[in-house]
Amino acid sequence: MKKNTQSKKTVILLNIDSLMSEPLELAIQTGQAPALQFLMENGSYFTNMVTSFPTMSVTIDSSLLTGTYADQHHIPGLTWFDNSKKEIINYGTGFRETFRLGIRRTVHNMLFRLNNEHLSSEVTTIYEELAKRGMNSASINSFVYRGNTPQKLQTPKLFSALTRFKNGKWTTEAANIFSLGTFSKVRPWGFATQIAAGNYKYTARELKYLIRKNKLPSFIFCIFQDMDARIHLKGPMDIKGITKIDKEIQKILDLYPSWKEAINQNAWLVMGDNGHSATGTNHREFVIDLRKWLKKYRISRIRRPVHKKDQIVLCVNQRMSYIYVLDDSLPLSAIIEQLKNDERIDIIAWKNESSIHVESGMKEGSLKYRPSGKFTDIYNQSWSIEGDAKILDLNLTTEKRVTYGNYPDALARLYSVFNSHSGRFIVVNAKPGCEFKAQSSPVHLSGAAHGSLHKQESLVPLIITGTEEEPIYPRVVDIKEFIIRLLQD
Repeated sequence: MKKNTQSKKTVILLNIDSLMSEPLELAIQTGQAPALQFLMENGSYFTNMVTSFPTMSVTIDSSLLTGTYADQHHIPGLTWFDNSKKEIINYGTGFRETFRLGIRRTVHNMLFRLNNEHLSSEVTTIYEELAKRGMNSASINSFVYRGNTPQKLQTPKLFSALTRFKNGKWTTEAANIFSLGTFSKVRPWGFATQIAAGNYKYTARELKYLIRKNKLPSFIFCIFQDMDARIHLKGPMDIKGITKIDKEIQKILDLYPSWKEAINQNAWLVMGDNGHSATGTNHREFVIDLRKWLKKYRISRIRRPVHKKDQIVLCVNQRMSYIYVLDDSLPLSAIIEQLKNDERIDIIAWKNESSIHVESGMKEGSLKYRPSGKFTDIYNQSWSIEGDAKILDLNLTTEKRVTYGNYPDALARLYSVFNSHSGRFIVVNAKPGCEFKAQSSPVHLSGAAHGSLHKQESLVPLIITGTEEEPIYPRVVDIKEFIIRLLQD
């Protein structure tokens, strides 16, 4: 491998899906993650980087790549309701739900509409931003990929009927270098063992190819997706996935004369995207079936288009859910009072004009807030706050400062989803151990789930090696600015 001849270090961002601080530290302490240990010991380590909300991959990746929350990038979850088209948008929440909504429709949402229609044109991705500055970039294994370079994608013939593209081929705009499983590959003869996106070994091989061929761009973003499915099944403290991915990172570092040389030539960022909350074992106790609480209303069925007579649409993002109220004669208060009867729902929120209102099924009291006011939080965001701060576990000081407890950056993250798309809707959040269900949405008993505002899913690790610079704040929305700063300095 030749030495990197670029005047600036390449920034290599490795996003390990569902990587959490506690199992990461356990893997390192037991000698099962030497590569991650090396990067951690030779750089900076943050245990509490705040991710976006809902804590679902497409929303998080959109925040990471645009440097904004959902109120600006407009991707409000893995599933949501488009009020303007009266259509449930689903990017792939689970096989049963995907099958009933329509596989072709869901695949088209994920592969094309996510980037070309839903991701706001008012924000720029890091790929677009770097292209304006004359710098190249690469996207490996990310479904959020929008850039400035036309890229041709192709579905294997066997699966082309599952897409809405003629002959399974289409063109989109992505990063200069673009890899997404069988649809687009960096290596001419690369083989992806998974159709939608390559597994962890595939991701590593694509990156190793660029290093060997001395084709690293200014910035490269790689996602290792495999751990999420395993943790859903095994629980949040499973470390086997970390061990497997670490072995691939070892092989990547081994391409350099030494691991020290790898961090001399490049700046490395390793992060998780969301955490997981361990789930209970008893269905009746830990699964909140929203259909039962709202059974007296006409709930839209996912197997057919939304009907004019439907009063409610449910879009469940595991431990968080949107409840859309389509019937203008049905007051939100009626549904809110029903939901408050379930002590497993720790946050019930809705928007009234410019303010966000929050109540709970677990505790008494209410909170109302909006941006701009006399309170300033730890991220230098100002708020007007009235009511019981304990509803969102806020600490308000006599100096008008706000710090966060169980719900990190709660005010901004919750505010963002209510301004991410149109419609009358309620947001509900399940207490740790519980998750929501509606029709065919998946549940994860005796395993783990995510999606909520809670710190278990909202705080993820970040390792920075090869630079002494740090983000302004340890938040996913601050990573884009940090990377651009690294490439400029």
